[in-house]
Amino acid sequence: MTDPALVRKKLAAIVSAVSDLRRLARIDALRHDIREERFVEHTLQLAIQAALDVASHIVSDEALGEPLTNRQLFDLLARAGWLQGEMADRLSRMAGFRNVLVHGYDEVDLAIVEDILRHRLDDLLEFVSVIDTRMNAR
Repeated sequence: MTDPALVRKKLAAIVSAVSDLRRLARIDALRHDIREERFVEHTLQLAIQAALDVASHIVSDEALGEPLTNRQLFDLLARAGWLQGEMADRLSRMAGFRNVLVHGYDEVDLAIVEDILRHRLDDLLEFVSVIDTRMNAR
């Protein structure tokens, strides 16, 4: 059974990271301030990792399948009715971006970072809301 306390702790970490990004990130400084770039990238990494942790916990505890990649965690949640397909797609792309941040597969494209800051933070908060609502309905 999914541990509600653990899930809520991870959801709170997402909310906290998004709040920090909204309050503290200086998008205009990303391209010329290495500290700003690292703060934003690391905080995004933490938020996305917390979402992956939540997804992994639910997928495992609810026996929703065996994902081959982190990105597939969100697809499994969608198939089981935890997420809408479009949300799963958006979160899956964030998981891919997190891989770039963590593993350095590619140079980080600051245009993507800026886009996430300007347009995609609500995706993380929507995930929090959906999962929290589902957990409260149990």
